[in-house]
Amino acid sequence: MKIPQSKLFRLFAGLIFLSGTVFYSCNKMPGDSAQGTLCWNFSPSMPTRSVLEIPDTDSFILKVSNSAGEVLYEGSYGNSPESMLVNPGTYTVSAVSRKFSKPEFDAPQFGDEQAVVVKAGAATRVLLQCSQLNCGLRLRPSPDFQVSYPDGSLYVSSAEGDLDYGNSLDRTGFFKPGNLTVCLKDGGSAVQLLTRNLEARDMLTLGIACPAVSDPSAGTSTEVSITVDTLRTWTEDEWEMGSSDSDAGVTMDNAYSVAQAKEHAGEKGVWVCGYIVGGDLSSNKNGIRFEPPFESRTCLAIASRSSASEKASCMSVQLTKGTFRDVLNLVDNPDLLGRKVYLRGDIEASYYGIPGLKNLSDCSVK
Repeated sequence: MKIPQSKLFRLFAGLIFLSGTVFYSCNKMPGDSAQGTLCWNFSPSMPTRSVLEIPDTDSFILKVSNSAGEVLYEGSYGNSPESMLVNPGTYTVSAVSRKFSKPEFDAPQFGDEQAVVVKAGAATRVLLQCSQLNCGLRLRPSPDFQVSYPDGSLYVSSAEGDLDYGNSLDRTGFFKPGNLTVCLKDGGSAVQLLTRNLEARDMLTLGIACPAVSDPSAGTSTEVSITVDTLRTWTEDEWEMGSSDSDAGVTMDNAYSVAQAKEHAGEKGVWVCGYIVGGDLSSNKNGIRFEPPFESRTCLAIASRSSASEKASCMSVQLTKGTFRDVLNLVDNPDLLGRKVYLRGDIEASYYGIPGLKNLSDCSVK
């Protein structure tokens, strides 16, 4: 049956209108209900080069939750995704080096917690700091105290519980910030000696002295005095362009993370640690392969997290002909993918389009 031209025109016009409507609906600007992107990183200015040893941030416990208290991710920072698509709203991102709920010896806790607002269609990045969240207290009784109270023992009481120091007077007890009360147990009685209020990052050593009484008579009391010995002293480390490795102080024990190394282009002979995440680099924006098989033996990529999947998160590594190429290239050593590696070399501002490490002089695979 032949369709009149007028009807064909109306049908064609209707299809054009319908297709235009579908195209618009698929490409309209994000509305209030559109999702946003939430991502996180540790700040490159973390004090990991302090005299204080800070744990590997890749093993930190990361937790992401929404305003309703629902946990979207909880696990190691190293295994976390680089970003997360979420609904608009308020989210809490926290990362801690260890769980800490009651007083413990030798248990410093580092980390950070931040609340952020994610807007529709926007990307929100959280920069986590790495500072000490709890406080520490060391007791240092003098010899005369031990003479006066041979059977006495000291403990510290806090809102979260007590910590019995017993014979552990050379160890540091860690507590949540707040009031800490030092108590003396002698026989069947307990006496509160003093209370101190410590904040996060406070490290306090208490010297406890007790003037000895040579031959105390009945009814003579022995006075206990408390002296504050020292607070933790925080040190700063500075590096001068052109200095040697010994001047810079960057060793394998306090190696730069990938994020930190990117901020120190020009330094030579320094250690950088990261996870081997890919190879086959090129200068293209996305020029990197994260999955085997690999074809190039001349370079590889490392990142602060073993789960990295974007070139911008990585640092390139030059593998010149010789030992380092033989032991590190992913063509002959595919089992190295995901392994943690320490590399010593020169930091370049750009190598394959991202900061890189060249002229390797030492390496260690964990």
